[in-house]
Amino acid sequence: MATATEQQDHIQAWQTSGLTQAAYCRQHGLNPTTFSGWWRQVRARPVTGTPELLPIQVAAAGPALPDRLVLRLAAGHQLELPVAVAPGWVAELLRCLS
Repeated sequence: MATATEQQDHIQAWQTSGLTQAAYCRQHGLNPTTFSGWWRQVRARPVTGTPELLPIQVAAAGPALPDRLVLRLAAGHQLELPVAVAPGWVAELLRCLS
């Protein structure tokens, strides 16, 4: 049986692993049902301490986004499209032009 410290270590390792609970349990030889129970216990614990407030600064908005997409081709031609055009459509157009 895992100690509380070992359980907490496994929970933290799982959270940073990027794996699903099932995959983490397989890798570490843990029973998935038991592991889920540990996780439920951790989530059920009350949050202790005082929340920390962080100062922020609000800056002016950056430059406005362009309202059109300009494609300049090697032959000197220029094609202007609305920015809302689907990327897949632009990719197909470029394939056709090349």
